Amino acid sequence: MITSTRRVSADKPEVQIAFSLDETSELKDAEDPLPSFPDLEQRLQPVLPCRSLKESIEVYRNHCKMANEFNQVKHEIASLEDRKRELMAELLEDEKVSMEFARLEEEYRILTEENQNLITVHSQRAQQLETLRVISQKRQGSS
Repeated sequence: MITSTRRVSADKPEVQIAFSLDETSELKDAEDPLPSFPDLEQRLQPVLPCRSLKESIEVYRNHCKMANEFNQVKHEIASLEDRKRELMAELLEDEKVSMEFARLEEEYRILTEENQNLITVHSQRAQQLETLRVISQKRQGSS
């Protein structure tokens, strides 16, 4: 602790000033390098405290704490927005795949139906052909 006593003028009493350079000083945090908040709007930047008032220093510390929390929340929001964009892109891709799958299912159903029809027609024509062969053989055998 450093103490200094001075007389300001002959008609005034002595004034004693005491201060400490001790690391545990209450003003230590206020004397530390000032925190920087480059992402924070100028109007929201913490205002330097009046170092002689505990309340001012406390308000300054709280403001810095809130500014840090604000930056964290802002970065978290940005991360969440990025994730949202990623998920929206995935959802869009999934919807495209789902639509393509539905289109392919419909195409498969149509082709399967067409295939069944062709198999039926083929079978009918094969029977007709066999019937015509039998008729043709009977005619040739009777002539």
